[in-house]
Amino acid sequence: MSAFLQCIEVENFKSYRGRTTIGPLKRFSAVIGPNGSGKSNFMDAISFVMGEKTSSLRVRKLTELINGASIGRPISNRASVMARFIITNETEGEVEKTFQRSVINASSEYRINGSVVSPQHYLAELEKLGINVKAKNFLVFQGAVETIAIKNAKERTALFEEISGSGLLKEEYNRLKHEMQMAEEETQFTYQKKKGIAAERKEAKLEKQEADRYTSLKQECSEKQVHYQLFRLFHNEKESKRLKEDQISKQQELNIIEKRKEEADEILKDKKKEVGKMSREMAKKEQEIREVEAEMSKRHPMFIKAKEKVMHTQKKLDGAVKTLEQARRADEAHQADIKKLVDELHEVEVKRAAFENEVAGESKKRGSNVHLERDLVQEYDRLKQKADATSGKYLINLDSVNREQKSDQDLLDSEINKKAQIEENYKKIESEKNEALKRQEKLIDHIKTSKMGLEEQRRIKAELSQDVGTSKERIHELQSELDNVREQLGDAKIDKHEDARRKKKQEVVELFKLEVPGVYDRMINMCQPTHKRYNVAVTKVLGKYMEAIIVDTEKTARRCIQILKEKMLDVETFLPLDYIQKKPLKERLRLVQILYSPKNTHRFN
Repeated sequence: MSAFLQCIEVENFKSYRGRTTIGPLKRFSAVIGPNGSGKSNFMDAISFVMGEKTSSLRVRKLTELINGASIGRPISNRASVMARFIITNETEGEVEKTFQRSVINASSEYRINGSVVSPQHYLAELEKLGINVKAKNFLVFQGAVETIAIKNAKERTALFEEISGSGLLKEEYNRLKHEMQMAEEETQFTYQKKKGIAAERKEAKLEKQEADRYTSLKQECSEKQVHYQLFRLFHNEKESKRLKEDQISKQQELNIIEKRKEEADEILKDKKKEVGKMSREMAKKEQEIREVEAEMSKRHPMFIKAKEKVMHTQKKLDGAVKTLEQARRADEAHQADIKKLVDELHEVEVKRAAFENEVAGESKKRGSNVHLERDLVQEYDRLKQKADATSGKYLINLDSVNREQKSDQDLLDSEINKKAQIEENYKKIESEKNEALKRQEKLIDHIKTSKMGLEEQRRIKAELSQDVGTSKERIHELQSELDNVREQLGDAKIDKHEDARRKKKQEVVELFKLEVPGVYDRMINMCQPTHKRYNVAVTKVLGKYMEAIIVDTEKTARRCIQILKEKMLDVETFLPLDYIQKKPLKERLRLVQILYSPKNTHRFN
């Protein structure tokens, strides 16, 4: 729909006396003329018919708009201005519509197409045509262009809002927007409430199921805990009994070991006595050995001398044996010679006897004494002397050889006797030496045996000492294990109590989160150090607020405290975020060289 002003009909309005029609007007019209020609009054007439206020028409009251009222002589008690608009509709085509505003006895009258209407309806119909008197978007007064040109962005925006009429609707817009927001919030709240109710209903149903399940599980958990505790108590008691039995058995073993140790100590004492006795005997034997060795050392030169003498005698004996052998061979040769001579002598004697017998026989045969001839007798004597001389010589040699042989035989017998005596002495000394060596070996064996026995007793003593030490260590270990079991039982009780307390505190926080909005969590859960080395510092800084519950406002904290009182729960510490006062940082701390940024030492949820 489009509309334009066709003409203006003015009656007794300001300087226009009587009825005056201005028009027809174009879609864009400009009013020009010299000063005092009535341009402003024409603009006032248009402003008047468009519903402008009296203050904008350069008058104080409506009666001053009547012609002649400015000089105190109005020509009538009424004045009017009518605007004719040509409205083009797609359905109806061009339609004429009139808007008339009249001043009658200091009051305004509004007419549309001749029908009296209210000012609100009048202005509303004009607004339908795009005319908003409050926005002043249809008249451009003198100097308006320059005024608009020098406006800043904010002022131009306000002008555009005024021209578009949005500025007039600002309060209503804000009100309606507020109402809309309230309605939306209420709708959203209702929807959320409905959704919350449905969720609560569902949650209540789930909670009921969960509560039933929780009750059954809690009951089952209680039974399981009872069974578990009974199981632990049973096994702890069993383990305690076993440890006590082990302790008793170990004590018995310790007593046995101590008894064995005492017996071993007694045996060790006896062995020490025996060792002392053996040591004394060994010392005595060693003394005897030393005496024997000293005696042997003393006799050693004699032994060496005797040995050398024996060797010398042996050599002499060997020489004598050789001499004897030579003498025996010489004697045999002499005996052979003697035998030969004896044989020869015997043969000569035989021959002489035979000869004498022959001579005697011949003499008998002759029957007369035969006297040998002197030559034969002489020859006989000569031969006899020769034979006697030869045999005497051999007899002398034989006697000489016999004497030498007897002398050698006597010397040989003497040397043999000396050799036998030396051999007997050597055998005696060798026997004494062997006896001393045997005694020495026996003493050495006895010393070795005594040392082995001593080492064995020392080993037994060390084993017994080790067994005693091991038993004591085992007793200490068992006692430590028993103490550890007792400590673990105590720690388990403490951990159980601490877990129950922590679980109860976490349940309190979860209860607050469900019933009161604005509850976050405990400080210890929201502020965690990034490393264990910061635990002490964080604990030192936070102190008693480590277990505090963080909430958004003091009101939320008071509501939580009320819930604590209603449910008769333990005392809790609350930290409202709007209640916390920030303390200024000490400026001297800025001078400290920070190796690690504080934000890197904590994790905040």
